Amino acid sequence: MEQRRISGKGHWYHETQSSSSPTEVLPLVPEAAHVADRFLLNIALPATLLAACERWLTPARALCDLFFPRTVAVTRLRTLSAYDRFSTALTVAQVCGVQRLCNHYAALLAPLPGPDSSRESNRRLAQITQYARQLASSPDVIDSKAQQGLDEVGLTVYDIVTINQIIGFVGFQARVVAVFQALLGHPVRWLPGHHIPPHALPDDNDLNMWQPAIPGVERCQASSQQLASLERWQDEPLLQPLAPVLCHEPLILDQTGEILISGINTVYKEDEAVRRAVEQLARSPDQFSAAQFTPLTDDGQSPVQAINLLTWSAFCGWLNRLKIAIGRSE
Repeated sequence: MEQRRISGKGHWYHETQSSSSPTEVLPLVPEAAHVADRFLLNIALPATLLAACERWLTPARALCDLFFPRTVAVTRLRTLSAYDRFSTALTVAQVCGVQRLCNHYAALLAPLPGPDSSRESNRRLAQITQYARQLASSPDVIDSKAQQGLDEVGLTVYDIVTINQIIGFVGFQARVVAVFQALLGHPVRWLPGHHIPPHALPDDNDLNMWQPAIPGVERCQASSQQLASLERWQDEPLLQPLAPVLCHEPLILDQTGEILISGINTVYKEDEAVRRAVEQLARSPDQFSAAQFTPLTDDGQSPVQAINLLTWSAFCGWLNRLKIAIGRSE
């Protein structure tokens, strides 16, 4: 997979191709790889605001380290390389169109060695990329055939759980970054050639008769860490159906659950300003701006309340994508 800068357009894109030649391709903003805060990407925010959001920011930052370690030991059961992970993250960031996030993942991906140029490797990467783009932008097209496609290119159950969590998480990250940028009044930016008109997520009521399409952890074969994670989250209503599958990777499930119980799901009134803000953020985070954020605070909500409301809506989108990705509705 290559990242290219198009002369005169000031942007890059990446293709689902690999090359055995050691060509050096520089990202548009190489310094974007070096951030102290891997989740918020060094957005300058008041300390009081960060402190008020700390309960859910802490597990979100921990997930960045779990999903994107600097080095990844590939094994028979966990075959996703660092390149696979950052390539998937960049694909989702491009779908969301949040430039700060695209720059970050492009800068991290650029120096990594890609897969070999065999047909099998190219097919595997193409399948992962297509799946990530579809789940991020058009989750309503994900079906049993799309799910089977990951299995056919050699992804294991552990890989499938991780790749779906990465897709959901980066979409969540993009929306949170967009919210904080809107709070600060940053102008929105259009990335030429990258915007994919998103489809609406299915209504959560359509997923009520949901059944897992991926086998959950067998208690008799589970590790102590998996069992502990399952016991902790299986009674949490929003995670209950997902927990047996997600606890294949218990550290990831634990941090996902910590975001859920952090207090962001506070009760709020559903008025027109809230509806418009939530809808804009869900459909086009790249176009979310102060025009959608300010009406919430004008309506009497504090900045922290508005942030938590919008963060919760983004988190629900992440969970809905997980339901679509690893299950089926009866």
